[in-house]
Amino acid sequence: MMMKQIIFFGDSLTQGYGLRDPAKAAFPALIQKRLDEVGNGFNVINAGLSGDTTFSALNRLKSVLKMQTDIFVLELGANDLIRGHSASDVEANLQHMIDLVKHDHPSAPILLLGMELPEWIPGAKAAGYRNIYTRLADKNQIHLVPFLLEGVAGIPHLNMFDGIHPLAEGYEIIAKNVWKTLKVVMETMQ
Repeated sequence: MMMKQIIFFGDSLTQGYGLRDPAKAAFPALIQKRLDEVGNGFNVINAGLSGDTTFSALNRLKSVLKMQTDIFVLELGANDLIRGHSASDVEANLQHMIDLVKHDHPSAPILLLGMELPEWIPGAKAAGYRNIYTRLADKNQIHLVPFLLEGVAGIPHLNMFDGIHPLAEGYEIIAKNVWKTLKVVMETMQ
């Protein structure tokens, strides 16, 4: 029997940017470790690419979707905000990705990993970002982790000097956050 596969598709937060050994310490690797412990036959693919925006990720999604995909985990949007892309473009790009996954792998559940903006970011642009992930999850009836960096963002000892990328200790918390919902997703498949 072929092992089931979970694709983690995202940016540097998925890839594990700055970690000494992302293959062991990024949150997809920590999820793989948990899956191995519970022995349910899932293999994790880390398809994170540092610097990816929803625009650049769209260009590489087709090649990623050629892989066996039993669960698709989508984490993107932070770099779009940093680069000043409009919330409506980000939402449209994420929707397009969700549509492509559903088209190519109709039976694969999708888990969306949300981003939140710090409250101190002002203006209409920030307001537009605040509900993207909840809207997409509701509209597409997909699973959602509302804030990937819950319990990690803004906590200096859990993040690198840049204040954006988690350290290994931060990724441990992120993996626990994602695992709670991913477990539910896997249960719906049985």
